[in-house]
Amino acid sequence: MADTDNYYDLTIIGGGPVGMFAATYARMHMAKTQIIESLDTLGGQVSALFPAKTLYDIPAYYQTTGKELIENLTEQTTAFKPDVFLGETVTSFSQTELGFEIKTTKRTTYSKAIILACGIGSFEPRKLRVASAAQFEGTKLHYFITDPSIFAGHDIAVAGGGDSAIDWALELAPIAKSVTVIHRRDKFRALESSMTKLEQQDNVSLLTPYTIKDFAQTSTDKLAVTLQKSRETTQEVCDFDDLIVNYGFTSSNNLIESWGLEMERHEIKVSEKQATSMPGVYAIGDTAYKEGRPALIASGMGEAPTAVNNALLYVYPDRRQPAHSTELMLKYKQ
Repeated sequence: MADTDNYYDLTIIGGGPVGMFAATYARMHMAKTQIIESLDTLGGQVSALFPAKTLYDIPAYYQTTGKELIENLTEQTTAFKPDVFLGETVTSFSQTELGFEIKTTKRTTYSKAIILACGIGSFEPRKLRVASAAQFEGTKLHYFITDPSIFAGHDIAVAGGGDSAIDWALELAPIAKSVTVIHRRDKFRALESSMTKLEQQDNVSLLTPYTIKDFAQTSTDKLAVTLQKSRETTQEVCDFDDLIVNYGFTSSNNLIESWGLEMERHEIKVSEKQATSMPGVYAIGDTAYKEGRPALIASGMGEAPTAVNNALLYVYPDRRQPAHSTELMLKYKQ
């Protein structure tokens, strides 16, 4: 049995926008808090899928991008200093006398209450089906981008035709030497406004309809990418410094469904207090089911304080939880 000193007050499972704000609000209460995120960076789906996309439904912003939103949330979250564990997936949790034992892919940890902010569950990039791909992953072949600055001055290829691929091309165009977008169709699935903006970039070119057949490293440390035009046998080779592939992602909530919580339409059913069917476990954001709930970041942001307040009331039933940020900050600064 773990000693109570080893227990976090709250564990936030999921480091997307909603989970980050929940951790910030929990720390305003001076709760001992940790975030566990399966990806290697905070930001969740926003960072991985649409960092350059303009968002219009974030309160207090007429418009912002996914990247700007995550940067601001990261600054806010970091200021309140929750413990953050990245690249770590929660595999299971079970009740103990003092709360919960949480098992992850890296360790066993303990918490008095849990807030699930897992979004749509785990998701993985659809990878290139090229034999030589694995040897270049993380060096010249990328499925995620955590630091765009490493591509400054590079000749870059972006493979994909959806919003996420075009978002990354737009994000990198101002700093890259050149950006070439490779897509297997002539028609792109991305927003027309994004395509118009992309076509206005002087250093961006489109290669369609082409598929990637192979690649190899050149004597000048470039990546020689072999392309084949659709419905033709002829091939051509183009050299790039980096290849960024965004063919979409596969998601699964099988792990979430294995946790024994009551589900509704493959989401976790919650009460008005964001409580799940297991006492001490709460859910917010897209992982939580409520009739009529819109799937917006703003919805999850509003649910975070509700879950935190009720989770801390569950953990410390004799404490009155301050309701307003002014009260919270006075308490935090003492």
